[in-house]
Amino acid sequence: MKTVLLIGLGRFGQHVAQKLNDLGQQVMAVDSDEERVDAVLPYVTNAQIGDSTSREFLSSLGVDNFDTCIVAIGDNFQSSLETADLLKELGARKVIARASRGVQEKFLLRCGADEVVYPEKQLAAWTAIRCTSDHILDYIELDGDYSIFELSVPEEWQGKTVIQLDLRRKYGINILGLRQSGRLDMSVGPDTVLDGAASILILGQQKEIQKCLRI
Repeated sequence: MKTVLLIGLGRFGQHVAQKLNDLGQQVMAVDSDEERVDAVLPYVTNAQIGDSTSREFLSSLGVDNFDTCIVAIGDNFQSSLETADLLKELGARKVIARASRGVQEKFLLRCGADEVVYPEKQLAAWTAIRCTSDHILDYIELDGDYSIFELSVPEEWQGKTVIQLDLRRKYGINILGLRQSGRLDMSVGPDTVLDGAASILILGQQKEIQKCLRI
């Protein structure tokens, strides 16, 4: 179980709080707006109303005791920068900050953020990839070249075994697992038959996956 300090409870911050709660993590939530703090109370371990650009306030939270500090402030970039900088000065172990534009990402990294998330950019990439093929259900980029895709099984693959498709030799693509009726089965072997009712998880270079799916 991780301990997380979540600063900024707009729509993005609230979604983060809910997901962390689903994952069973301990979350301290902070925002200067009382209504936003009240909205996340069902999902967090503790919550505080306060100004995250105040050294005295942040120091009172004991930021060095948290495994991760997330700066989810989206409506005031100056506050986001100051908060990230103060967190590092106060000994935060890891700071993840949200950016709304590319230039913000650069400044946040310079001000002490260890990682920067750029939700709009990441969602745009997901949407673009998703709409390039009717078979793509989900997509996770691992780095600039490799990604994991979840696909509905193309008609021409249905009823064939993994070895018959021979995707690894032809395209360098690995089939990681099958999802059927909401359950994920990772015990895929050469003789596994692909069912049209299932979806498959594949790992490979994006350009090879696009070639394989004729995108």
